[in-house]
Amino acid sequence: MIVNYEPKLDYSDALIVPRLSDVKSRKEVNLEVGTHFNCGSMWTGVPIMAANMSTVGTHEMALVLSEYKMVTCLKKGGEYYVTFATSYPDKEKYVSLTLGLDPESKLFVDTATINDPTFVCVDVANGYMTEFHNFVKKVRQKWPKSILIAGNIVTPEGVVALSNAGADLVKVGIGSGSMCLTRRVAGVGYPQLSAVIECAETAAALGIGIVSDGGIVHPGDFAKSFVAGAAFVMAGGAFAGHDECGGEIRHSNNNASLTMLHYGMSSKTANERYNGGLKDYRASEGRTVEVPYRGSVHHTVQEILGGLRSACSYVGAFNLHDLYSRGTMVKVNRTINNIFENHEI
Repeated sequence: MIVNYEPKLDYSDALIVPRLSDVKSRKEVNLEVGTHFNCGSMWTGVPIMAANMSTVGTHEMALVLSEYKMVTCLKKGGEYYVTFATSYPDKEKYVSLTLGLDPESKLFVDTATINDPTFVCVDVANGYMTEFHNFVKKVRQKWPKSILIAGNIVTPEGVVALSNAGADLVKVGIGSGSMCLTRRVAGVGYPQLSAVIECAETAAALGIGIVSDGGIVHPGDFAKSFVAGAAFVMAGGAFAGHDECGGEIRHSNNNASLTMLHYGMSSKTANERYNGGLKDYRASEGRTVEVPYRGSVHHTVQEILGGLRSACSYVGAFNLHDLYSRGTMVKVNRTINNIFENHEI
């Protein structure tokens, strides 16, 4: 047995340290980046992604986030991607085709007519499987010019394996998502902030980037991810509960409040809807919840981007590259004073 006793950090364990700043106003901060990838493609936009969850990765979400030059990883399925890309070709650079490790023949039949999407996200819960690495190689061969995202992993070893398989971006996060129960059910995972820091260092040495996926609780966690070295930050719960999620709006608490259904892709709900039920050899590793209805996602995007600009202004960063190079963090025991949290109006 090996036990690593070195303390590891989640977002709640650290704060960004302010420093002298020449940024006069948040309006001076530019959140767009221009990134060259090993596949030869260049992408320009705001490096934030909505997760490929069925309740989040919708066409409606993509239409709004594209206005802000942010990316939506559409829910799995070639047909769902093709419908969007055909209907809105000018917005295709802000969506990703998402694939899972389904039977390979079915995947490639479903996606036979797709020519080099801007992004292809190959998504599984366990990115350490050799079978998954071999599949990523085949996806790389099929779409050599696409920006290939693969994951999930949480260690430098995983970054190396997926880089060797051809990934341009490696998705980092196991058990950190709000809908994920893997840490409780399987006892597997890694504190998200430390995973990002350690994986980003290895990715930089390999000439690729990472996507921090999961663990976002507050808008400030996006900023912490970029300071830690993430090239992109992906979130699911942060985008849940909005009109653009396409789910049913429900009445709860004797019709006193409105909610929307939100569930993890390893949940019993997802397995019943898409996989014919939960197989007898596995356990559910995802939650199904009713989240508060929050109206249009425009308001949430403004909060996220406003928080990022504010973080940049505190450290003297005029862009996200400066936020990484100028940002430092300090380990803390408490980040938020929440004495009146249940009394907000």
